[in-house]
Amino acid sequence: MLRPAGIQNPAYSPLPGLSFMEASAMHRITPTEIRKRKKSGPRLTMLTAYDYSFARLIDGCSIDMVLVGDSLGMVMLGYDSTVPVTMEEMLHHCKAVNRAVTKAMVIGDMPFMSYQVSREDALKNAGRFVKEAGCDAVKLEGGRVVARTIEKIVSAGIPVMGHVGLTPQTASSLGGFKVQGRNIEEAKKIFEDAVAVADSGAFAIVLECVPAELSGLITETVDIPTIGIGAGNKCDGQVLVTHDLIGLFEKFTPSFVKKYVNLAPDIKNAIGLFKEEVEAGEFPSKKESFSGGEEAVSAIKAKKN
Repeated sequence: MLRPAGIQNPAYSPLPGLSFMEASAMHRITPTEIRKRKKSGPRLTMLTAYDYSFARLIDGCSIDMVLVGDSLGMVMLGYDSTVPVTMEEMLHHCKAVNRAVTKAMVIGDMPFMSYQVSREDALKNAGRFVKEAGCDAVKLEGGRVVARTIEKIVSAGIPVMGHVGLTPQTASSLGGFKVQGRNIEEAKKIFEDAVAVADSGAFAIVLECVPAELSGLITETVDIPTIGIGAGNKCDGQVLVTHDLIGLFEKFTPSFVKKYVNLAPDIKNAIGLFKEEVEAGEFPSKKESFSGGEEAVSAIKAKKN
């Protein structure tokens, strides 16, 4: 699904000033390139983004894939889970991200009940992610139960990323947010689900909260890349929620997350300093103020008097 950045739809162009030739020389990573990395390496990287600014920063660091995850429900919108997230909310954030990204593949996360009702609805909604929001692919949760749905979406020319193991949209039916696949029955189900997703035509699959040995077996078995999150280091790549990675989301932090920096305390400190300086009359100082206009002020005063 090769497409020059800024050419498919001007509304999503992050660099509208590019000439046609300049834009044509650029392209986002494609599903074919992602699949090749399973054998050629290096391991794949994926991070979440929900707005223009973060997407631009992430893309500038050459991350392979940007996921506009339904985790935005908790991180950006304050919901208690991903379940309440709507199609319109997802499309809104996907549009913002697509305006920023020029190199990474942008994947839109299909929200709860956007693909479960019927395959026809699933295809229609997947098409909206591509046609309206400018995404390169979609992601949906589930294994064998959604295999036929994945086939239908892929047959329409829309790349699909699968997601098995802990599936947040249906976490309550799995016993909550906990590791999946520790007993024989669960492990067998996850393995078979992963194989079904790969066989259905998905170009990659997320393995969430799965024991490292099981994710290793799946990675060895399927012919598409596996992207782990809480699934050990035997996967073909890794994904994290960016707000967890940089310590911005304080409500909770999953045990599998590594915080590479903890920004929340620094941000709070900066806001606190702003408040103190404003209240004390120290901000803005002369440095942050504009000079000039003395004659105009004098004239206004004279006229006033």
